[in-house]
Amino acid sequence: MDAFSYLSVLLSIIVGLAITQILTGFRGIVLWRSRVRMYWPVPLWAGTLLLVNIQSWWAMFSLREVTSWTFAAFAVVLAQAIAQYMLAAIVLPDFSAETDTDLRAHYWTHTHWFFGLFVLALLMSLAKELVLYGHLPERENLTFQIGFIALSATALITRRDGYHKFLALLGAGVFCAYVVALFTQLH
Repeated sequence: MDAFSYLSVLLSIIVGLAITQILTGFRGIVLWRSRVRMYWPVPLWAGTLLLVNIQSWWAMFSLREVTSWTFAAFAVVLAQAIAQYMLAAIVLPDFSAETDTDLRAHYWTHTHWFFGLFVLALLMSLAKELVLYGHLPERENLTFQIGFIALSATALITRRDGYHKFLALLGAGVFCAYVVALFTQLH
């Protein structure tokens, strides 16, 4: 077994747990729908994060080309996966048959953590490129990531509902464009 095959097991588990968190949240919305007060940006962000984690797992395949792993390199890759898991863990609340759930209240209670973790995950993605390859990602990839960082940082300081609704739509659209532009084929 090569180093990446060994290291990718833990990364895959964390990404799998993130996907499980999101799918469990969607299940909660369906099962307890009569007790859920909907706020559409939340399931849209959850869907976007589902795609983020799938894309992340897809893109991890390129890490097989890294022949020399250090603990620092693995730690940066692991930190990105952990930040993505934490995003998945807070995007949707835990649902219950005994309590009503207000997705708007949940969103606004966790907005700073959500977008702070989004910035952290993106910074870890950039750091991963630096640590593994000695340079930032190619221009198109870097432009998308800096754009996502700027949007997330703006969401950290903006409490306007309209902006956050617009950002949920924009985030989903831009992320889909990012995947189509850069990750349609496994290399």
